[in-house]
Amino acid sequence: MPQTETPGIEAAPRIRLRWWTELPLILLVYACYSAGRLLARGDVTTAVDHGLAILRVEKFLFLNAEHPLNRLFTREAWLGVPADFWYASLHYVVTPAVLIWLFRSHAVRYRAARTWLMTSTFIGLVGFTLLPTCPPRLLSASHGFVDTMAQYSSYGWWGGEASAPRGLGGMTNQYAAMPSLHVGWALWCGVILWKYGRSPLTKTAAVLYPLITTIVVMGTANHYFLDAVAGAAVMGVGLLLTPYVTRTAQRAGARLRARVAGLTGGSPGATAPVPVGSHGATASIVSGGCQTSAGEHFPRQRESRFPDGAEPSASPAEAGDGAPAPAR
Repeated sequence: MPQTETPGIEAAPRIRLRWWTELPLILLVYACYSAGRLLARGDVTTAVDHGLAILRVEKFLFLNAEHPLNRLFTREAWLGVPADFWYASLHYVVTPAVLIWLFRSHAVRYRAARTWLMTSTFIGLVGFTLLPTCPPRLLSASHGFVDTMAQYSSYGWWGGEASAPRGLGGMTNQYAAMPSLHVGWALWCGVILWKYGRSPLTKTAAVLYPLITTIVVMGTANHYFLDAVAGAAVMGVGLLLTPYVTRTAQRAGARLRARVAGLTGGSPGATAPVPVGSHGATASIVSGGCQTSAGEHFPRQRESRFPDGAEPSASPAEAGDGAPAPAR
């Protein structure tokens, strides 16, 4: 049965990719992601109000899974410490690793998958800007959440302020909780591993990684359940927009190349030169001067190409239709 393509990540045109052009692009997007999180700080009071509103909606819908998970991770260090390492590290390790694996093993699928990830990331940045949200761990203690990152900070490389390295907590936007790109990126990794991985281990990782990440972000009190849902929704919207983004980028690239060629005196639309003969003359059209009668498989020469007295010794009738003229 032929394999069906996921909409938005079908095979891209076979354009050879270079790692030294892809790496700066990935670093640029990550820099925009980090800068966007910093710039979209918003008002603290507004962020807290948004967080409490999400909590009320979850309680109304009986979706409040954060409290029992957070109590479990707080009480059991053997769960809480690995969860904090998972949250603080894998987000920045697994996603680049999957990108590199896809680039090396499935290059024809890489460009569309990379565009999907980037498009979804920029949508997430818009969400951080429009809806700054206080995560559960930063709410007042009366709401029943414990910041496990602070509780177990002595076990890891992060500080008590955030998942950033010690002393750099002030350089992160701790109110960029909605949507959860931890969950969104993990879902992207899961889809890519499931679709293009071949071994049972890869398929298992494709399912477990986004599932465990969703549990971790809630158990460590870094995200609400609805943050995780929003992260998955952002990836879905990004997947739908990927074909349009790809076509727009291709058109923009073509216009840029045409403009550069115009500035440098080139002509990107120029046709190939007409082949010339051995004496520099323009090659004649093969079918010129020929007519085909009904029942003929090859055109019979109706007009002589030779000057008077220079005809070949054998006529087409003698040599047979389509037979080459004897050498002169």
